[in-house]
Amino acid sequence: MKTKEVFIKNAKLHCTVCDLFTSKVKSKLNILPWMISAFLTIVGSALVVQCSVGDVVGTAETTGVDPYIIDQAISDEAQGNTIAFDGLGFMSGNLGSQTFLPPGKVADYSGFQYLRDNDPTQLGHNTSFVTIIAFNILHLLTTDQINFFVSSAREQIDQINAFGYKRFPLCKAFRRLIENDLPAGTTGLSQDVIKAYTAELYRLDGLICYKRAQLFGKIIGSLSEVQRSKLVALKNLKGIGNWDATLSNPLDGLNLQQDVNVAVMTYASEMYAWYVGTVKSDVYFCPERHGTYFGSFYLKDWPAMGNPNYTIDETMTANAGQNLLAVLSTSQAAQMKGIIDLQRSALAEIVERRTDISNQLRKFLVAQTADSSSVMSLSKRYGELDGQLSYYYASNFAQIFHSLSVEQKAKISTLANDLGYMSPNGAFLYSQPIPMPVVINTDFMFK
Repeated sequence: MKTKEVFIKNAKLHCTVCDLFTSKVKSKLNILPWMISAFLTIVGSALVVQCSVGDVVGTAETTGVDPYIIDQAISDEAQGNTIAFDGLGFMSGNLGSQTFLPPGKVADYSGFQYLRDNDPTQLGHNTSFVTIIAFNILHLLTTDQINFFVSSAREQIDQINAFGYKRFPLCKAFRRLIENDLPAGTTGLSQDVIKAYTAELYRLDGLICYKRAQLFGKIIGSLSEVQRSKLVALKNLKGIGNWDATLSNPLDGLNLQQDVNVAVMTYASEMYAWYVGTVKSDVYFCPERHGTYFGSFYLKDWPAMGNPNYTIDETMTANAGQNLLAVLSTSQAAQMKGIIDLQRSALAEIVERRTDISNQLRKFLVAQTADSSSVMSLSKRYGELDGQLSYYYASNFAQIFHSLSVEQKAKISTLANDLGYMSPNGAFLYSQPIPMPVVINTDFMFK
């Protein structure tokens, strides 16, 4: 593997696909520029309609048939390709690459991924996508509304960052498994402990998403009729590629620290998607939404880093996953594909829990109050399910890796290198490079 240490200095935002948001990145000592600045974003479809407590939806639904829906995301084909791609990232990567996480995978109930994947102008996976949305929305908000976003971002940023850091022990335990660095007297991971840990991780996610929906509800409730008309007009342009892409950055001059700036841009983008979306768009997730501890997002996003107006190849996951399967023996490939059946019931329940959470959060859109205890409980269960999937992935990936020949391992390294992989020496807080922090002792995750 190729290795180069990177130092980041002065990141000015431009968004990138897979929920990254970046700009010019200066590096020291002639080291390659990286794209940093994580960015949470959103989706939506059309108008806004009255909602009922039992099935809270937006005020208008998407017309026509969108190509990417939840049924497609959890299909055997999509999941099989994604799992194999996760395996490629894990087998070819290191602990640093595992820590990389697009920030849009946190509190992701605004429907941004749906908007991105189904954008009629096919701009969804271009690095300008989030920038265009955020700048347009911020330009139609008042100074007081923007300031409310800023104050909320400052209040919530510690929790957002805490979620990122709490992923590190999971990444470390999984890395220890594949490297055969097990605690004395243990033979593998404890599924129960992994599920309990991810339950607490997602409880924090539930708290973040609750506060975010509450924030959006307050801003939306303060919109004037003129502002609402402007939102509908943006929606009627039928695709972000038809929006004004020449607007200036409304946050210039506010001197916000980088992560707060990112959060404000995130809020603006997500609020639009949530306002014009539905429960259908909120519940949707991309096939690689779960089991995010194995480095595939880093592998996928590397070519986009530092490249304005770059579009990520939407076939990468499928093609690279199939390429890995081709390197494996018949029995190894069968074990990899067998994860599809292992996760089937948990994946189906994830869709149910996301639906329950989305219905709760959308109460804020109609001046009601979501049940916080319900959201926390549902989020913890969601976390258990994510932990179950991750346990299946880590255990099977490690077993397959340990059975590989020297020749197979070399071929897998070549597959990653062909995608532009470079081993990071440090870690990532979402997509921002940081020194590798001290990770707690993970012996408790084994049995």
